[in-house]
Amino acid sequence: MLKDELKRLQAPSNPSRFRSTMIVEKDFGDDLPQTVEERHSFKAQGPRRKGIGRARNYLLYAALKPEHQWVLWRDVDIVENPTTVIEDLMKHDKDILVPNIWFHRFDANGKDIQGRCELPVIEFSCKRLMYLDDYNSWQESWRGRRLRSKLDKDTILAEGYKEYRTHRSYLNWMAHDNLKKRQKNLHKEVALDGIGGVNILVKAELHRSGINFPCYAFENQADTEGFAAMAKRAGYGVFGLPNYVVWHIDTEEKEGNLHGQKKHKGDSVKVSDGA
Repeated sequence: MLKDELKRLQAPSNPSRFRSTMIVEKDFGDDLPQTVEERHSFKAQGPRRKGIGRARNYLLYAALKPEHQWVLWRDVDIVENPTTVIEDLMKHDKDILVPNIWFHRFDANGKDIQGRCELPVIEFSCKRLMYLDDYNSWQESWRGRRLRSKLDKDTILAEGYKEYRTHRSYLNWMAHDNLKKRQKNLHKEVALDGIGGVNILVKAELHRSGINFPCYAFENQADTEGFAAMAKRAGYGVFGLPNYVVWHIDTEEKEGNLHGQKKHKGDSVKVSDGA
């Protein structure tokens, strides 16, 4: 199926075809859980994130060419984004940049609970829930730093789970409340300490300098969160766009994994006006 779709996209008659393409296939022989419940369970996070990090690195070193200036990491299950998403992110000229990741969820009447016009308040105890897809893009908190100082160095800190109360500030929670405000502040930048992997734009020089996706515990993080930690350790900048939304497929989680944790502001919020 993938080969057939690629053949269609690369047809000479398609003016939007890519300059070059390749398909990389690698089987590590890992038997990782694949149902929604299994792969998002707390116990699956360490092995899963290590495995994904390893796969990203194999793909990176197979695909990166000398002429490449940027690397775009993009999930296959993105369902909606601005058509100019690549150009929009490149304009910021950041070492690492991610947009905000939400997903649509509809109630019994077909109304989009997530909504395009307003961001529901995060209050798990009453009224309505805010459905977020990505707890991996965050700013560190003093509680998170204290927790990491007590963990074994080989422990993967899986963010967004009640087992680890970090009280980090999530990029999801930094967006403006309504559509008009989000559009007006579309390119506001926020400094981050961890990122998710749904849509990442990276300057290729970072990867060439050895900044990759740890398939082991690096500062108690792995995969994309470990990648952000490694980049910051090397002096590179990691940023997010809280008001620039890319829509992910609904992962069908009910109340998320935080189980009652309310919205809060961390102790390291840094905001700047972007491009």
